[in-house]
Amino acid sequence: MTAGTYRKAQVFTDAERLNLLQDRLLSLARRYEWDLQAWAVFSNHYHFIATSPENATSLRQLVGHLHSDTARCVNALDDAAGRRVWFNYWETALTYERSYLARLNYVHENPVRHAVVRDAADYAWCSARWFEASASRAFVTTVSAMKTDRIHMRDDFDVVVHI
Repeated sequence: MTAGTYRKAQVFTDAERLNLLQDRLLSLARRYEWDLQAWAVFSNHYHFIATSPENATSLRQLVGHLHSDTARCVNALDDAAGRRVWFNYWETALTYERSYLARLNYVHENPVRHAVVRDAADYAWCSARWFEASASRAFVTTVSAMKTDRIHMRDDFDVVVHI
């Protein structure tokens, strides 16, 4: 799943805001029983891959809750009540193992793709470090070897981070 801010606005540009978005994503995913496998959070968009609960229609509720909460919080920080923060989200059901593995690699490595860091594990707002620490070495190697050049994901965002 990918979601972007309205007009690709740079809203989550510092550690406080990135922490807000990531923390809410992680907590709401648990609440709605979506098991996150990979995530990356940026100034104007985010990606995540998750296994769904039995009722996958809860994704709309999860995203709505996440977007509502984070918009209210950043609008309060900016004294911008009512400002539109989020634009839309795009989801894809992954049914082929190779596609799933390639997208895991893509999301884990997304901070490198956006030239925010040289090593994705150094970016605090993605799952790369967690993945390397918690998955088996063999699985990390398999995922890391997956090619991502044929993946079609909405990701034409310019990223700004002020840490």
